[in-house]
Amino acid sequence: VQLQASGGGLVQAGGSLRLSCAASGHTFSRYTMAWFRRAPGKEREFVANISWRLGSTIYADSVKGRFTISRMNARKAVYLQMNSLKPEDTAVYYCAAAALASDALKPHEYEHWGQGTQVTVSS
Repeated sequence: VQLQASGGGLVQAGGSLRLSCAASGHTFSRYTMAWFRRAPGKEREFVANISWRLGSTIYADSVKGRFTISRMNARKAVYLQMNSLKPEDTAVYYCAAAALASDALKPHEYEHWGQGTQVTVSS
């Protein structure tokens, strides 16, 4: 599956952004989808995922209550609604896909990656 992330931009602290990830391929519904991010000088970190089977979600503690991940299998898309953004959310955000995965939280568990979209939150 190929992934294309979009929706990043510059926003003030407290603002909102919605990231989208469009997938190609015929088996999107069998992939657990996730968002990761990499801030300058830091390693890539898990943000959220949504499972292929039941649509259950897992969030990093740093974004719980502010970010919401969702998916639309019919559109082969996954979204990340980001509210109450903070300067520390500034990073390149990547969508990723893991076939038939459960509880996948590490980058190496994901076989497919999008190109990333920049999110910058100003204070």
